[in-house]
Amino acid sequence: MKIDETHDPGLESWVKSANAEGADFPIQNLPFGIFRKKGERSAPRGGVAIGDQILDLAALGIRTGPTLNALAAQGRPVRRGMRRELSKLLSTKNTGYKKLARFLVPMKEAEMLLPVSVGDYSDFYTGIHHAANIGSMLRPDNPLLPNYKWVPIGYHGRASSIVASGAAIVRPRGQTKSVEQLQPSFGPSRRLDYEAELGFVVGPGNRLGRPVPVKDALEHVFGVVLLNDWSARDIQAWEYQPLGPFLAKSFASTISPWIVTLEALAPFRCPAFQRADGDPKPLPHLFDEADQRAGGFAIEVEMHLRSAKMRQEKIAPVRLSRGSFRDSYWTAAQIVAHQTSNGCNLQPGDLLGSGTLSGATPESVGSMMELTAAGKNPLELPSGESRAFLEDGDEVIERGRCAREGYRSIGFGEAAGRIAPAAAPGSSARTCASACSPRVTTCCAWTTSSPA
Repeated sequence: MKIDETHDPGLESWVKSANAEGADFPIQNLPFGIFRKKGERSAPRGGVAIGDQILDLAALGIRTGPTLNALAAQGRPVRRGMRRELSKLLSTKNTGYKKLARFLVPMKEAEMLLPVSVGDYSDFYTGIHHAANIGSMLRPDNPLLPNYKWVPIGYHGRASSIVASGAAIVRPRGQTKSVEQLQPSFGPSRRLDYEAELGFVVGPGNRLGRPVPVKDALEHVFGVVLLNDWSARDIQAWEYQPLGPFLAKSFASTISPWIVTLEALAPFRCPAFQRADGDPKPLPHLFDEADQRAGGFAIEVEMHLRSAKMRQEKIAPVRLSRGSFRDSYWTAAQIVAHQTSNGCNLQPGDLLGSGTLSGATPESVGSMMELTAAGKNPLELPSGESRAFLEDGDEVIERGRCAREGYRSIGFGEAAGRIAPAAAPGSSARTCASACSPRVTTCCAWTTSSPA
């Protein structure tokens, strides 16, 4: 990933909103997404965010269809060439820009969908401060298990329940057991939580049985999205042993609709996490000198909360935390290398979650479990309410940003979700009766089936 003319901080766009101070989508960003105009029945299509507008990729003669998987499958030379062409088209230096105006759609008039069809989803546990914080609650004498510093810990998540920003999050039901109970009970989760993460979208895949060397791993990453891996802590506490997360995680994971490409992130590379003296050096298949020098990404992630009462009283969302991928113990390249080290094949559009990004300070932790000490120290909201965990009607908004002196800062948009009440026991399940585009969040005709 090289810094080139597309990263020039002095470059401006004829789309005026892209030049505003603090804009998420200046011309130096150019993330990809899937959209359609609100109220349209036409097929979803690919676009590029520029300021408060979307440039339809039809301007380049590109017809993506309802996902960006085919675009993700392209190698870096193709993506770099497309980025340069887009930069020239959208720059003020393009005197023929008026011909492109018909390809612009205001974001407020667009419905954003999942950008890729996610075939497989793995979630890792790379935030060492989060792992230590949670471990200290569960195992005070041994917060980090012996394997943590040797191997990127992860689990196979549920791709079917990944949703785009704005989708409602139905409070999950599950089996829980408190210390006081003699036997478990089944019902709505009472300890619903969020997790501030990043998601790495796989680009070109690898053949089954062919591991990806860590030095080549980022060639297989298309870009980055925000990821909120919702968690039901009470369900998780009862079910996670001996095989790890299952129903406590599979009910929903929210991602932002815009994929910020690795090319856009080139100015924000940074050294890998500085390991403590005495920590083991990664084994050879997870170690690369260049990755240690610049395998990190200086991406800041913020979590905001707005309750139903705050919305009624027109109180702005309150920021709960700010963390950074700098605190990831493992790099994105090491995640990819480890996922494929046994010969596992990745496919375009697959998603690799970073795990919760928590820093070393109280204001930088990425979950309510940590913020409230497992509910013992509830948060006070500007509305006078308190929160130990999430309540129905609460909206959680994840935001991300990169900034570095000498370069234009770029943003990731939002990954937002509002908590809806748990489905009533015995309510009817709904089954999609016609073929929908893969992972499109708004489906077509529904029919009622027997109770779930």
